[in-house]
Amino acid sequence: MVVLAISVCTKSGKALISRQFREMTRARIEGLIASFPKLTGSDQQHTTIETEHVRYVYQPLEELFIILITNKQSNILQDIDTLQLVSRVVSATCRPTDAHEIDRNAFELLGSFDEIVSLGYRENVNLAQVISISEMESHEEKVQEMIEKNKEREAKEELKRRAKLLDIQRKEQKRNMSGMGSPYGSGMGVGMGMGMSGGYGQSSSMGFGGQSGIGGIEDIGGNQGFVSPSFTQDDSRFSGAPKTPATKARGMQLGRKQNNADLFESLRAEADSSPVLQQQQQQQQQQQQQQQYHAQNYSAPAQPDFPMDSVHVHIEEKITVVANRDGGLENMEVKGDLMLRVSDPAKTKISLALRHLDDPSIQFKTHPNVNKALFNSDKVIAFRDSSKEFPLNTSTGVLRWRFLSKDESSIPLSINCWPSPAGDGSCDVNIEYQLENEEMEFKNVNIIIPLPQGATPTVGEADGKHFVDHQQSVLIWQLPSISSSNASGTLEFNCAGEDVESFFPVSVQFESERLVCDVDVFSVSLVADGSNVEFSKHSILTPLEYSVV
Repeated sequence: MVVLAISVCTKSGKALISRQFREMTRARIEGLIASFPKLTGSDQQHTTIETEHVRYVYQPLEELFIILITNKQSNILQDIDTLQLVSRVVSATCRPTDAHEIDRNAFELLGSFDEIVSLGYRENVNLAQVISISEMESHEEKVQEMIEKNKEREAKEELKRRAKLLDIQRKEQKRNMSGMGSPYGSGMGVGMGMGMSGGYGQSSSMGFGGQSGIGGIEDIGGNQGFVSPSFTQDDSRFSGAPKTPATKARGMQLGRKQNNADLFESLRAEADSSPVLQQQQQQQQQQQQQQQYHAQNYSAPAQPDFPMDSVHVHIEEKITVVANRDGGLENMEVKGDLMLRVSDPAKTKISLALRHLDDPSIQFKTHPNVNKALFNSDKVIAFRDSSKEFPLNTSTGVLRWRFLSKDESSIPLSINCWPSPAGDGSCDVNIEYQLENEEMEFKNVNIIIPLPQGATPTVGEADGKHFVDHQQSVLIWQLPSISSSNASGTLEFNCAGEDVESFFPVSVQFESERLVCDVDVFSVSLVADGSNVEFSKHSILTPLEYSVV
């Protein structure tokens, strides 16, 4: 059986989409589809038509036709079976099945056709497998969506912060204007208070009393919130006690820069020495330390710097593992991408020789332009059309794969969390990790254990380092690496609270250069003469989610 093309057309013979599996010009396929409606008749009971050169196997679908164009020597029974599968895929993808939906889902339909037929021959797949392969998600798309969402969230938070700051400034300006009664700001209020002969009690209420004094000092000295207590309680110069009144000559010295500088330096020294300011400065330092920790441990790891040749291969896997606390595996999924970047125009026509685990559970999907039959037989990535070239200075995805498992032996790293109530209102918690696949090495490992709100654990025995993040209320167990040399480790701590559920879910962050599916490129060669090409490669495995619930 050889399928020349799969097409979807209207009853008038207008082609909506068409996928050719043999070398055929566009004019040729459009001519075959345009002549098809003339060959059909309302009195025909069969769904096959033979011409001098080809055979049409078709099925009406509402206002459309789904057509298989084959050669006359193909097996008609296999053609009908293929046509039924194509029809079910179209119906499942396009609802309702009309020209608009066909145009909107053209890319998905063409990809599905490639999964059903390869180089004109039917693949051994069913509807569920075609849909599963077609719905494989793009890691790059997910990362881009996450980046966009983070940018939007940060922009909204920045707008809220600025709006709040502007609102505070407006309130301070209103207080300044109402408290001083002068359009010249806080400086005039200070001058009047020190120059009038009615006593310092009156000048204090005009220049420094209430919120207007705080606002006035903030505009020049920058000590908002810490000036008012110093004037009202500690500094007797501005109290209500009678003092020798100042002369007008001294009061008119406000414009002298040296006196103003001395005044504000003394105010700043008094404000800096207040315990309220010292406490807030300590809180700000703690918040900065926590933010620095979050930036280092909760952000996506930066791309490491490594030498890149003119041909560079980037292999990346994202793993999702959800295990239960009893040791069972609820879900494990691995998604991988192989990206190729070429920066030398003389090396754009190349092929890649691969190796990977021979596991039927691993589903591979090649780029539509890649020779799928060659990859399935020899594990070689090459263009179906040998005249095509890889784009320059652009990372191109040529292979994707997916691995699903519920077998506990597939877990590369297991985590066991065992909280036990101590009977005194606290819990003794034991955390243990075990490297199940000793061929792998995990680096920059963070095991994150939730804590009851406000609790501070007392850590006993511990391998590696640990850190308590009070803002997130978690205990972070840090290990620089986990390999066969330290295949297991434990951490023990006691924490207030007897609810064992408050210590779950435990999550893990790490990175590894060894992949779960062990996909690797071991040689790159020129298509023209088969000579080897030097190349660089980088492999990385990171978790999308790795948790014990």
